[in-house]
Amino acid sequence: MTTPIVVAVLVAALLHAAWNAIAHAIADRLLGFALIGLGGMLITLPLLFVVGMPPPGAWPVLLASLAAHLLYLTLLMLSYRTGDFGQVYPLARGTAPWVVALIGVLLLGETLPPSELAGVLVVSGGLMVLVFAGGLPRRHHAPALLAAFATGLAIASYTVVDAYGVRLTQNPLGYITWIMMLQGPVFFAVAMATRRRRLIEQLRPIWKVGLLGGAVSAGAYGLVLWAQLSGAVAGIAALRETSIVFAALIGLLFFRERFGPVRIAASAVVVSGVLLLAL
Repeated sequence: MTTPIVVAVLVAALLHAAWNAIAHAIADRLLGFALIGLGGMLITLPLLFVVGMPPPGAWPVLLASLAAHLLYLTLLMLSYRTGDFGQVYPLARGTAPWVVALIGVLLLGETLPPSELAGVLVVSGGLMVLVFAGGLPRRHHAPALLAAFATGLAIASYTVVDAYGVRLTQNPLGYITWIMMLQGPVFFAVAMATRRRRLIEQLRPIWKVGLLGGAVSAGAYGLVLWAQLSGAVAGIAALRETSIVFAALIGLLFFRERFGPVRIAASAVVVSGVLLLAL
């Protein structure tokens, strides 16, 4: 991967950690995800006048991506409802590179150079250590961990679908625009149907930060799609998961979460994996 691709994916990782932190900070998960989806749609709405309609052959891929993204967001919401941010987020993000690498080799015909394979393994291993930084999980953690693992599988699914879609269209700007248009209103529609008259009152204290989260999410997603035009899917997926390190720093600075020696060591492992991917 070239230096611009590495930089773009690292910036995307930072932005991804930021919007997840925003989603975690909003106590009402449904409204939080509804606003984030709406914010992503609004920030990309003007681009419709530039990108136009997608080609007819892209619609099956767009719909498959929409299904994978909605599943991912639903599972992520469930994970945040049942578990701690510092545990479920690393598990969800750390699962995806392994699965993407396997799919890329078996289904997409990709080959991983030794350094890139080592980078995928090292990054994933470091992220998984972060999952257990707070100690071994107990029985009551099982629902959250299962939801987080399922979230990782959904991440892997949309990563592969989107890599295929952006290569098919050769237009990452148009692809992200239509994904945001399709998925943006879904959770907001659910909120309207379930909250009804209470919706406006409940949105009032959180709508600004929620829409900001949506804009940040769109930026992160767009950078990754651009990178997938010219880089290996597995390597980009692994590099993207450095968002865990940024999330740990955000947790330390804004949520006052502990960043002990285990997390420091695991973060160093992740950074070494990043260097392997960048070579």
